Amino acid sequence: MKLLCSWSGGKDSCYALMQLQQKPIVLLNALNENGEISRSHGLSKALLHAQATALDASIHFISATWADYTEKFIDELKTLTNEYKLTDAVFGDIDIESHRDWEESVCKAANINCNLPLWQQDRRTLVTEMIDAGIVAMIVSCNDHLGKDFLGRIINQETIDLLDAKGVDICGENGEFHTVVLDCPLFNKPIEVIQGEKMSNGTGYNFIELSLSE
Repeated sequence: MKLLCSWSGGKDSCYALMQLQQKPIVLLNALNENGEISRSHGLSKALLHAQATALDASIHFISATWADYTEKFIDELKTLTNEYKLTDAVFGDIDIESHRDWEESVCKAANINCNLPLWQQDRRTLVTEMIDAGIVAMIVSCNDHLGKDFLGRIINQETIDLLDAKGVDICGENGEFHTVVLDCPLFNKPIEVIQGEKMSNGTGYNFIELSLSE
């Protein structure tokens, strides 16, 4: 298997990768249209590069609006498939059918296999397994229902209980929150970060600025 991981930088794509028991050759991440931070998670390219280095993998990016996202993703996936002789891609989605349909279609366009090892697994079991497996993940973005107080929290049993009390999906599968992985068994070293300002984007979502520790 010559593997690409659709890498958000968060816990789900990381744990999906761990299920295949193989490090990827390359990561593919989607940035916003300005090419400055990752979509949804708001991670800097420097932090994403640090994760790739910890995984001993290359990382490539697309910069896209939602309107041209699919076209650019397929184009880059085809390019990387040819460059790295890829056979497979892995994604971290759990049970949103439209996401699976999209992932299977882009893989079909690039003529590679689509892997979704977390598909339809129990949410509580999954998040507990992630913690037990050694994934250290921090909440880096969340909706206003959760609020800025959740930013910077590590996903652990206390955080799960707080998410439960708020009545949200404890995996954040519906976009309630997103995470960044700071350490996991696949990393050759942990990612050290400094927490900065907590900000709202004015559309019901909040982000925390993270910079790499020297």
